[in-house]
Amino acid sequence: MSENMDLPAGEPAPASDATPPHPEHRRRRAWRPEADAEVAALLRRLATTCWLIGGRHDELIAAVRRNEHALRSAVARLGWVLIVERDLVRLRKSPPPRPQAWADQGPSPAACSWFFLLLAAAESMPPRTAVGHLVTQAHAAAAEAGLPVHHDITERRAILAALHMLDDRGVIERLDGDLDRYLHDEQAPVLLAIHHTRLAYVIANPGTLDPAADPHAWLEQAQREPDAARRMRRALVDDTCVHTALLDDAEAQWLSQRVRGDDGGPLADAFGLLLERRAEGAAFVVPDEAFRHLSELGPMPFPAPGTIAHAALLLLDHAALHGTAENAPGPGWRGLKEEAVVAALTAFGADNASGRGGWSTEYVQDPLVLAGKVRDLLTGTHLAQLAPTPQADGETMPRWWFAPTTGRWAEEGTAQPKTARTRSRRSTPPPKHPPTLQQGLFSATETDENPEEHPA
Repeated sequence: MSENMDLPAGEPAPASDATPPHPEHRRRRAWRPEADAEVAALLRRLATTCWLIGGRHDELIAAVRRNEHALRSAVARLGWVLIVERDLVRLRKSPPPRPQAWADQGPSPAACSWFFLLLAAAESMPPRTAVGHLVTQAHAAAAEAGLPVHHDITERRAILAALHMLDDRGVIERLDGDLDRYLHDEQAPVLLAIHHTRLAYVIANPGTLDPAADPHAWLEQAQREPDAARRMRRALVDDTCVHTALLDDAEAQWLSQRVRGDDGGPLADAFGLLLERRAEGAAFVVPDEAFRHLSELGPMPFPAPGTIAHAALLLLDHAALHGTAENAPGPGWRGLKEEAVVAALTAFGADNASGRGGWSTEYVQDPLVLAGKVRDLLTGTHLAQLAPTPQADGETMPRWWFAPTTGRWAEEGTAQPKTARTRSRRSTPPPKHPPTLQQGLFSATETDENPEEHPA
């Protein structure tokens, strides 16, 4: 960032032979690091909260307006679009790096369907309407699209979830009444405000194709960023890490040649993050001083308290000790058959079931359910992936592959069995701050093989 950006609007930069600047100008330049820190904090906040709504986020909207030029410059590197209005800030992102994992973390398919049906209905509704009228129009839109309508409790739950999603985005806002009453009363007295101008901003990546003419091509375009460099930038900003073994040729070339140079490094600086590069991959690491609460880092902080996170942590240690490297996606990966995963979680549940602060009875009694929750957590945070493996009988069995990044927790040895668990829930392994550059995300035994990747 050039220094003359800190001068007031319309004030020319001083010439080189001019008199020394007034002390006020020196003080103004001294504020630059704070301004950069504010931009970085705003970028991190927008990356996790893409909608800022007037009346809820007024201070953040004012901060965005103060730093609009710097924010637009940073997000343009990602192919993102920043919309700034008087009472709205909307960050429209490119397709996510791992669409299936992101979909698994999202709302149910039924809630998503009703979300868009309600949007279609809202377009023709007046600015003020009752929730019952909006839902009636959504039912009509469903019938027009040939979708079944049941009017049962399951459908109402999906509709209520969709209404809350629209309210969170400020597309509709509750003016009067309790929105949750709709679950038991389709004509609940709830008054809604519909912001028609925000309807156009809901789809983050509308693409350039006509969805009616070629829906499959439109979906493909909406689900995958065509530019490899922008895919990699978004993966580093929005995902836990990037694994070399899972990249295509264009992505691997970007990671090898541009992640530290004029592409990846400055982007990390703009977000106030630290770039960590290893032979196994790369990551943008959040410094400890950049956040106060784990929720600021995204929807799936890990490690964290609770049965599922504790079980996942123990499973990572178990995989490091007992996993196989045969046919692994790349160096540092460890694999376990799904039956071995379930067996390990069953044993961990037995060790941690009794005493105050023990695991949830639901998960101890049903290890398959626990395995599903642990799978969602580890795949969502990009710490594991599942791959179908052929068996001798011709069937396929999922194999869990644990990423090299899990090695930084495996050294703690938390997989040792416990004869009794009498400590309180607070004694569950506490959430750790994200690692600093010195701690490292990846295995300490793996480093870059190319000496050019390690400038002095």
